[in-house]
Amino acid sequence: LGNTVLHILVLQPNKTFACHMYSLILSYDRNKEGPGSLELIPNNEGLTPFKLAGVEGNTVVFQYLMQKRKHNLWSFGPLTTVLYDLTEIDSWAEDQSFLELIVSTKKREARQILDLTPVKELVSLKWNLYGRPYFCFLALFYVLYMVCFTMCCVYRPLKPRTGNKTSSRDNTIYVQKMLQESYVTYEDELRLVGELITVIGAVVILILEIPDILRVGAAKYFGQTILGGPFHIIVITYACMILVTMVMRLTSTTGEVVPMSFALVLGWCNVMYFARGFQMLGPFTIMIQKMIFGDLMRFCWLMGVVILGFASAFYIIFQTENPQNLGQFYNYPMSLFTTFELFLTIIDGPANYDVDLPFMYSVVYFAFAIIATLLMLNLLIAMMGDTHWRVAHERDELWRAQVVATTVMLERKLPRCLWPRSGICGREYGLGDRWYLRVEDRVDPNKHKMMRYTEAFKAQERDNYDKGSEKMETNGDILYKKELSALSLSRSTSRTSSHRGWEILRRNT
Repeated sequence: LGNTVLHILVLQPNKTFACHMYSLILSYDRNKEGPGSLELIPNNEGLTPFKLAGVEGNTVVFQYLMQKRKHNLWSFGPLTTVLYDLTEIDSWAEDQSFLELIVSTKKREARQILDLTPVKELVSLKWNLYGRPYFCFLALFYVLYMVCFTMCCVYRPLKPRTGNKTSSRDNTIYVQKMLQESYVTYEDELRLVGELITVIGAVVILILEIPDILRVGAAKYFGQTILGGPFHIIVITYACMILVTMVMRLTSTTGEVVPMSFALVLGWCNVMYFARGFQMLGPFTIMIQKMIFGDLMRFCWLMGVVILGFASAFYIIFQTENPQNLGQFYNYPMSLFTTFELFLTIIDGPANYDVDLPFMYSVVYFAFAIIATLLMLNLLIAMMGDTHWRVAHERDELWRAQVVATTVMLERKLPRCLWPRSGICGREYGLGDRWYLRVEDRVDPNKHKMMRYTEAFKAQERDNYDKGSEKMETNGDILYKKELSALSLSRSTSRTSSHRGWEILRRNT
């Protein structure tokens, strides 16, 4: 019952009342330390009161709980050294990491906890000491891996075509080799090494991704932008395309170019995931994800309807015409592709001035140009501009959340020998087996004095403004005269107030 009340207090809107009642309940707790403590009992979602305060973004309760957990080591003048208890904060050996819970929640207030002590110092220590070097090495290794895969695709086994052309539009001159013909020469064996590296890399990707999907859940794992949700979909699809290509190569099935081309596009697009390790590029990946899965997905429904309608009209118009004179609409799939290019203004409107074009082609193309180019494309640009404006205000906050998510991911994937535990063991200071983070804080007393003086200046200016506004609330000709007198009075008063304020500062100095 006491633990349930603690969870309810964390959710209270009155933060001061919640903190006082929280202390009152804990004062009656018999097991204040150890596994029997009320603070360490999780709810049905596996969240303790401390983790619940972080997920809900309750910064007041979070700071209150952290003040209870800290130990002042020593103090000398403005310098103070504090040991913060990392229990439930450090993601090392935690099944449900506190840091991962913060970055995966949809509440923006929760990400503000990443700027508070000691979370900010812990993340900075882990990222600068281990996270950044390992992440840069992983990015370099992945780029080299993609270069290897690309070279294997460029030099894939092909042979000249021996059959006759089926139509005048058939332009194929090379075909895929059979399995027995693919690995004969020294160049083929060298390519085989690269293909084995590619397949092994795809299997490793699946081995690393599948456990996280089962642990977190598919909806949360793929839906959270900060956790890299869309990039997880891309890299898993890439690995599946590699395995499909391998099966088609072993069975000598034609058409391996389809999964191979998909894998090339997805593999190289996944390189953008590593931009989150850099403060300049990290927020742009968030913008791209939000634009693609937000604005662009909604826009594609409208674009698909428009393209389908106008492509059908173009195909019907040119159905009776000779395709050799204007072949952009010679069949329905080509009509869809040509209309898509016209929609994005990639090509100009197809025309052949040596022959007479149907009259309806001009009418339909005129309507298409107005709707597609002038209306819908500008609508898409406006939507993307609004998304860019919203994300730009959260630029630094989103990048810090990306850093935290990347740090937690690397800490889970890498072996313990490569990522030791951060902090100081409490045994060195007689605080038990818990781990602590040492933080040095500098308290400047002059800063508080300056803040008081600043507030005094603001109060005087507000008083002057209120007096001036009261004198200006008249009508007619008197308004103009009193306005001038109020301005002169406010000038003299502001000079007096400013002089009095600077006099206080001079005497204090």
